Amino acid sequence: METLDITQPDDWHLHVRDGDFLKTVVPHTAEQFARAVIMPNLKVPLTHTQDALAYKERILKSVPKHLSFEPLMTLYLTDHLKPSEIRLAKEQGIVALKLYPAGATTNSDLGVTDIKHIYPVLEAMQRHGLLLLVHGEVTDPSIDVFDREAVFIDRQLEPLRRDFPGLKIVFEHITTEQACEYVKSVDTGLGATLTAHHLLLNRNAIFKGGLRPHYYCLPVLKRETHRVALLNAATSGDARFFLGTDSAPHLATLKEHASACAGCYTASIAMSLYASAFEAAGRLSQLERFASLNGPAFYGLKKNTQRLRLKKTPFEVQAEYPYAQGALKPLFAGEMLEWSAQLVT
Repeated sequence: METLDITQPDDWHLHVRDGDFLKTVVPHTAEQFARAVIMPNLKVPLTHTQDALAYKERILKSVPKHLSFEPLMTLYLTDHLKPSEIRLAKEQGIVALKLYPAGATTNSDLGVTDIKHIYPVLEAMQRHGLLLLVHGEVTDPSIDVFDREAVFIDRQLEPLRRDFPGLKIVFEHITTEQACEYVKSVDTGLGATLTAHHLLLNRNAIFKGGLRPHYYCLPVLKRETHRVALLNAATSGDARFFLGTDSAPHLATLKEHASACAGCYTASIAMSLYASAFEAAGRLSQLERFASLNGPAFYGLKKNTQRLRLKKTPFEVQAEYPYAQGALKPLFAGEMLEWSAQLVT
């Protein structure tokens, strides 16, 4: 297959940061995706509806005039968020709230320290129909970093689902065979996003030819057996799995650092990467379902009407992009990719 036209996809997990950074990264997403769920973990987290709406306006100002793009906004859960905020959030079009276990990843220090602290908020979310997005890792330092997702399922996700059976949950950026099997075991109310880098890479990539900080993300890349399980889930056609890039921009100087920031920047080449993964699995025919149909169905939104064309036109990934006062380096910088992506006009 040399050309594939699909319904324009959406990104159900995206970081775009703020300020001058928006001018670089927002166009990369808008050139491929019609909508994106915007993560709320800014340096000052988005814990109030009005702050999220103001952030949405800043994002929209960075969308090129010839493109149509809708940011879907979220709020950041803390131990102290008031249940009264949930009704306002629903009325103002906020789609979900994000659960970051405190200390789990970038800008998560103000996250939830004990899930019991947010039970009143979760009850309000269940009542008003707002989704819960979870970064599914425990932060117990006694748990190996490669096991934190699997432990999260047993310790937190399963009790959470039992206590709030009507709450729709997205298990974000899953990375393990255990997570795939758990999602498949649940009939309703639980979906999962998968990143392109977790479909294409295992943990050996972090150490190939030396320590490679641009391959460091959280949750961290896992063993090959887990990568294969993720790819099988993504390409299976199962409606519970859908696209979420978790594209996470950082200044190159902060990635190439003694304490490298976690996150892979993939927004500029996202659909090229997903096409490569699905082609490798021999299941390009399932890409539209995963990228364009499953997510809107889970969120209760209409699918997009515009089309995206993927062509077997190899290209070299740009080495870096101007980013505020420095540079942003994408994953696979300087390497060749097989598939190009362009909106059908």
